[in-house]
Amino acid sequence: MGFVSPASDYVERRLNPEDLLTTDQSRIVETGTGYAVIEPVTKLSQGQVLLILSGGYTQFAKLQGRSLITDDGEAIEGEAMEEVEVMGRVTFFINRAREDDSPI
Repeated sequence: MGFVSPASDYVERRLNPEDLLTTDQSRIVETGTGYAVIEPVTKLSQGQVLLILSGGYTQFAKLQGRSLITDDGEAIEGEAMEEVEVMGRVTFFINRAREDDSPI
């Protein structure tokens, strides 16, 4: 019949960003151009990039004054802010190395 190859003892699993970049409190989210490392928000500060849940969709938004500015330039403010759930604070964006449009 055959035998089990001893090489299978030396097979390592493939490295992924979650193993390398996350801590007990952080997590990683795959984006269209790579990954984003997300940590819990303890205190909101101006200029922070946040992962938010709004209208059933997750998106990134920057805190500016009393409003959130999304990637497409839309401002979420006033009563619309009541429907927004902040999922966490983005600490790093990691671009894929294969992307020619964003080599850095």
